[in-house]
Amino acid sequence: MEPLNVVAHLWQRIGARDWAGVADLIAEDAVIEWPVSGERIVGRANFIAVNSDDGDTAERSVELLRILADGDLVVTEVEVPQDHVLYRAVSLWTVRDGEIVGAREYWTSPGQDPAPRWRAGYVEALPAE
Repeated sequence: MEPLNVVAHLWQRIGARDWAGVADLIAEDAVIEWPVSGERIVGRANFIAVNSDDGDTAERSVELLRILADGDLVVTEVEVPQDHVLYRAVSLWTVRDGEIVGAREYWTSPGQDPAPRWRAGYVEALPAE
């Protein structure tokens, strides 16, 4: 399977909470980094546990906003509404031989990091989404 399709299937399976299907796409020794929270997830089992261990068994909406690929590198932007928070992530995935072997994901919530006042004369606010 092409790297772009591997990652597209990953997000689809995460949204469906199909953890066995997600596991099929993640290498056993994959390393996923979350620089915003300063965490590293090492291994397929830990990646599945971190994503599934929230007590929620319902499907979760995952909207794949963008996906781009260049060889083994796939970049995605997704939106995940959860409870009363909207999460956004830009993720850089490395895929080899049909499996995700690594990633660096930047998770945040729109508006979580307010703009400094000194930039007000140079910028305009993004429209509400």
